[in-house]
Amino acid sequence: MTQAQITLHGTPLSGHTHRVELLLRALGLAFDVVPAPADVRRSEAFRALNPLGQIPVLQDGDLTLADSNAILVYLVRRYAPESDWFPQEPVAAAQMQRWLSIAAGEVMHGPAIARMIAQFGLPDDPVRAERIAARLLAFMEEHLAGRSYLAAEHPTLADLACYSYVAHAPEGGIPLDPYPAVRAWIARIEALPFFKPIPPSPIPGKG
Repeated sequence: MTQAQITLHGTPLSGHTHRVELLLRALGLAFDVVPAPADVRRSEAFRALNPLGQIPVLQDGDLTLADSNAILVYLVRRYAPESDWFPQEPVAAAQMQRWLSIAAGEVMHGPAIARMIAQFGLPDDPVRAERIAARLLAFMEEHLAGRSYLAAEHPTLADLACYSYVAHAPEGGIPLDPYPAVRAWIARIEALPFFKPIPPSPIPGKG
């Protein structure tokens, strides 16, 4: 069997890794996954790949690239430049970029941080994370009323970038019951043919 050229360094429970893996699967690209838990990320070898010590890191031939959203953009522009994942229509492209920014901002500092606090003991402020998550989810609920996806009439990178941590917000104590449009959007992403779930929560009762 031919060794995959693309290598993804990450962990199964990382939403940042998960969004990249979903796109790799959507594009039908062969890839290997190399585990990068916390002890690995502190190593000199990993810091040579990403001096910030963060996952995921993608290696594609001679290219080494960090930052999940940057990796999403690279993969589409490199392997599927005409696909719907990266809209060419100006408004949809701008909307997609807005949601990539939201994924790095409110999604990260709201549901993602809340989950990291609850699941992995991150020393951060749970009240602040819950407040940001509530504001984000209310915004998403209004935005998704009458829409199927975040940036266009079809899935784009915006949906992959936002899905993982929003869908797993309950693992951080953030309920999704008040947001039916968000839950319907989550179900649509999970129904896509390439979808692969994040493994169950490691803490019983938090999933």
